[in-house]
Amino acid sequence: MAGAEEYLGKALAIAQQAAETQLGAIRVAAGLVADALADGKTFWVFGTGHSHTLAEELYGRAGGLADVRAILEPGLMLHEGLQKSSLLERLPGLAEVLLEINPLEAGDVLLIASNSGRNAVPVEFALGARERGVKVIALTSLAHSNATTSRAPGGQRLFETADVVIDNCGVPGDALIKVPGTPEPTGATSTLVGALLLQALTVEVVTNLTTRGQAPNVLRSLNV
Repeated sequence: MAGAEEYLGKALAIAQQAAETQLGAIRVAAGLVADALADGKTFWVFGTGHSHTLAEELYGRAGGLADVRAILEPGLMLHEGLQKSSLLERLPGLAEVLLEINPLEAGDVLLIASNSGRNAVPVEFALGARERGVKVIALTSLAHSNATTSRAPGGQRLFETADVVIDNCGVPGDALIKVPGTPEPTGATSTLVGALLLQALTVEVVTNLTTRGQAPNVLRSLNV
């Protein structure tokens, strides 16, 4: 087994591991989100680099929650350049600027996606949000985080700052497959497994709210 076949087998095994081990964390996180939405509070989502795509996975999605606010800072995404995004997500103090211009408040819930969980912006964003009374959910790779050190001034990694941690069960460095003759492994899993876990979170929130007798505000595809 090699190439695409090897990747598909290993990636599906990681997805299965995540599905089997993260259900409890998903249910706890969904409870926090459902509590916030039931109280008229806001569910925020945020990520830097490729992890911003996971914030977008929850925002404006057919079948997703309409009551989601995504923090999509252009410089922290990828379309303005990979080097720019990589340098900015390491910048201490930038998270506080984002917290000042996005009105997170006590009772809200914030989900932060960061595979490594080591850079200053996601870590400081989580800390600043919690100081404001916001509950924080982290979607991260515990294996990667535990294999590296923090770049945040306080030395924390994202999983150490969150109320609930959802582990994408990925390997350190994210890429799975070592192809002979190439210096680096290939085939990342953080986005595909992260999206799976976040869709499970959405379904659990909708189920939770419906069980309470509340009608969740779910988006319908504009193409139906």
